[in-house]
Amino acid sequence: MDKVKLEIAGLSYSQTQSGAYALVLTESGGKRSLPIIIGGFEAQAIAIELEKMTPTRPLTHDLFKSFALSFGISVKEVVIYNLNEGIFYAKLICEKDGQFSEIDARTSDAIALGVRFKCPIYTFENILSSAGIIYDETSDVSLNEHSEAIPEAIGNPLTAMNLEELNIILEEAISEEDYEKASKIRDEINKRQ
Repeated sequence: MDKVKLEIAGLSYSQTQSGAYALVLTESGGKRSLPIIIGGFEAQAIAIELEKMTPTRPLTHDLFKSFALSFGISVKEVVIYNLNEGIFYAKLICEKDGQFSEIDARTSDAIALGVRFKCPIYTFENILSSAGIIYDETSDVSLNEHSEAIPEAIGNPLTAMNLEELNIILEEAISEEDYEKASKIRDEINKRQ
């Protein structure tokens, strides 16, 4: 079975589950996207790495990376290999001294580690065709029976602030280790620059 490479398209609040986030992966060179509902901690861990933020103390995924590297282990790829009753299953393909091994992981943790190791993310065609969302040229969303649309967040209070105010609350969020909030603020600042 051929693997399909995926790229991280973004994170947004889940409109279907309170306190959860939607991680959207898109097919490289294609129009299909794979939305995965993940927890807040994992969303924060992914966002921190994507935004190149440095927490004051290592997060669990950073600790795992440091631990693995100290023993000469690297993560080579993340593979989302199964979808069963709405739950995605993933594994880390690891390498040490030319020997490869597979480690089962929650998909959100696997991706949080994958972004730290800068390794590719893959899935299989059958998973993408059964759970994917297809975007057409007019940006309408075409859904199949297993997926739900992920609407963009409506009403962003950050848009009312000026750059000076945004930078102040960004520093506060980082000092309070509220990286989820800091990521949103940084996104707003980047849109204006």
